Amino acid sequence: MKEHVMAGNTWVRGFFMLLFSSVLFLLAYSPVMLILMSVILFQFGFMLLTGKLNENLLTFSQGLCTYTYQILRYLTYNTDQKPFPFSKWPSE
Repeated sequence: MKEHVMAGNTWVRGFFMLLFSSVLFLLAYSPVMLILMSVILFQFGFMLLTGKLNENLLTFSQGLCTYTYQILRYLTYNTDQKPFPFSKWPSE
């Protein structure tokens, strides 16, 4: 047990988990939800007016959703790859 507690890797990961969970829950979750709701409303209005989807919004919203998913995967130990800004912004 002492070996696990003293392992530097665990503490470094704990630091990044704290960082990303703070970003996700304190800074990102509410703004992300506001942005996504705006995208949803704008995309709906765009569809009503033009009969087609806005491709730029599709790309943007996919990246935002994927980024949130990447943070959650990192926090739950499903991956060791750190999300943006420690890796590239997710693409389609």
